[in-house]
Amino acid sequence: MWNKIQAILNKRNMSINELSVRVYGQKRNMTIYALKNGKIAKPSFDLVCKIADALEVDLNYFKN
Repeated sequence: MWNKIQAILNKRNMSINELSVRVYGQKRNMTIYALKNGKIAKPSFDLVCKIADALEVDLNYFKN
């Protein structure tokens, strides 16, 4: 899933901190970094929804 997130971040020239602010309202949220580092293998539906909203993409974008 992170590869898809990273592709959007790169395309929009957005940092991980900016994503964290959009999802959680704060920089350096450990959940986003845990997802990036593979420590969250299967993110919750709620987290995927928040990330999709923050990135303004359809939830189906993250389907395998």
